[in-house]
Amino acid sequence: MTTVRVLLVDDQPLLRTGFRLILEAESEIAVVGEAGDGAAAVEMTRSLLPDVVLMDIRMPGVDGIEATRRIIREGAASHDPKVLILTTFDLDEYVIEAVRAGASGFLLKDSPPEDLVQAIRIVAAGDAIVAPSVTRRLLDKFATRLPAVRDQSPPPGLDTLTEREREVLSHVARGQSNAEIAAELVVSETTVKTHVGNVLAKLGLRDRVQAVVYAYETGLSRPGQG
Repeated sequence: MTTVRVLLVDDQPLLRTGFRLILEAESEIAVVGEAGDGAAAVEMTRSLLPDVVLMDIRMPGVDGIEATRRIIREGAASHDPKVLILTTFDLDEYVIEAVRAGASGFLLKDSPPEDLVQAIRIVAAGDAIVAPSVTRRLLDKFATRLPAVRDQSPPPGLDTLTEREREVLSHVARGQSNAEIAAELVVSETTVKTHVGNVLAKLGLRDRVQAVVYAYETGLSRPGQG
């Protein structure tokens, strides 16, 4: 099994130590470094080439959003690192900006250790289905800060989707997995996966998390919608 290389980024040494202890207990995960601010995170990503960067948002100097933006921009031309955002949920109202910057998902700081390990494995595998329900709750909480939806004209790219693709995107925005969507639409998981892939390609989105944000920004999904 390939070892997942992880860089820990948080301005609190105690938290970094806790994360390191959890991750180093896993044989297929290696912590390759620690950074206490965004600028150091960018430099260490460049030199250490981690597969996953576990990124805090609120740090002195260069914050996690700008660090994520730089890492994703530089990484696209090298080894394509994935960024997993650490959030306290109640405080990090700028977490959506991190998704726009290219982060692959969220992880609550008080998540159980097994959730941390699982999230890193998922992100390292190239998926972005880390706690979609967390994504949904965050968007519900901070939807008032998202750009206003224009009712006069269709959102960019939305008119390129088929009716079924729009339907699938709506389900993704509710935080549902492929299996849950397949059960509700009475189709196979493979079919759902194909539709999700088509949606991401047509809209130029990096992953499912960005798809959720897109659905909110365009008004396809709204706060509290079940």
